[in-house]
Amino acid sequence: MSFTQAIFEALESLNGNKMRSGLTVLGIVIGVAAVIAMLAVGNGAQASITGSISSIGTNLLFVFSGGTQAGGPGGPGSGRSGNNDRPLTLGDADAISDPFAAPSVESVAPVIQGNGGLVFAGENTTTSISGVTPAYYSVRNLQMAEGEFINEEHSLGQMSVVVLGPETAITLFGHADGVVGETIRIEGQPFRVIGVLVQRGGSAFGSEDNAAYIPFSTAQARLIKRSSRDEVDIIYVQSVSAEVVPQAVQEISSIIRQRHRTPIGVDDFSVFTQQDFLSTFATITGVLTIFLGGIAGISLLVGGIGIMNIMLVSVTERTREIGLRKALGARKRDILLQFLTESSLLSLIGGIIGIMFGWLIAFIVGQVAAATGNNFTPIVGADAIILSTSFSAIIGLFFGIYPASRAANLEPVEALRYE
Repeated sequence: MSFTQAIFEALESLNGNKMRSGLTVLGIVIGVAAVIAMLAVGNGAQASITGSISSIGTNLLFVFSGGTQAGGPGGPGSGRSGNNDRPLTLGDADAISDPFAAPSVESVAPVIQGNGGLVFAGENTTTSISGVTPAYYSVRNLQMAEGEFINEEHSLGQMSVVVLGPETAITLFGHADGVVGETIRIEGQPFRVIGVLVQRGGSAFGSEDNAAYIPFSTAQARLIKRSSRDEVDIIYVQSVSAEVVPQAVQEISSIIRQRHRTPIGVDDFSVFTQQDFLSTFATITGVLTIFLGGIAGISLLVGGIGIMNIMLVSVTERTREIGLRKALGARKRDILLQFLTESSLLSLIGGIIGIMFGWLIAFIVGQVAAATGNNFTPIVGADAIILSTSFSAIIGLFFGIYPASRAANLEPVEALRYE
């Protein structure tokens, strides 16, 4: 029996039991669609996070209080140092900005952070409040939708001015445009809105759209209290280029280590780069994608068991037919090929339909995310299609081997006498 003939006979056999074949194919469809949709969501999440982090520049460094050695309580987003750690200070930021001590550093932006309540005409919200210097604007690669960012005059005069993220502006005013000049209250104190930022979405430290920025000196004196006046929570550093980031890390570490008088290996600070965050998030999303794909793969396994059950039933129903074929000269490999072809076709048809349904599910998830304002697009990659299709084909062959072998090993005489 040729392979082409086996395909036509398999199609004829499957067509004779449309309902049963359809239900068997459904198991594979669900499994393949689930695998593709889950991998698409995982790939989309990874791309979204990577894009958000990369959008703020590949030459940005983050200096935190707290070492990364065992027992060090500090780290990204902690905003505070550990009990035995010396906090970062404005003096540290000034030292890092020295072009002779750190020639690889272009600009430095110390930040002091906290949370506070914002009120305008009865509307109120709680958001993150950052005390920043004018350098923060260029270091973080920000853009203004309207108005201006905090400048030297605002900082030197400890002025009560604020720059809002677009999400915060919408919460307070109902819109993000035309709000410059309005006066809001932050923790009961009046602040004049001087600008609104362009929407950026989330970042490694949460949404930058739901935030308020005030002069560093104003935050120090009136809103955000620290144990010492010159203490800062984080120092953002922009290197001259992405190529000199490793050199900038060494220069920053050497400067702070010398100022804090800490020996090598027991630093009370941490320096992170964009690549560090990208690697961390890539690892997390990669594990999540594998986990989701593994759960979805269970559906494929269940579908394969369904194929084996149906093929076993088919062998039982067609015992006399098998006996007649063998009596007329059909070889063992012909019978084996016939039933393996049927199981493979069931799996292949289910895989093709599953690919279409998986893409449709991913598309719907993307549309829902866009409708809710989330910058997230599921990505259906060729690897997901190849993986799920190959897996479904292998399952069809694997779970078809036993029924096909059982059919091929039937004795013609016994098969013909079967009732």
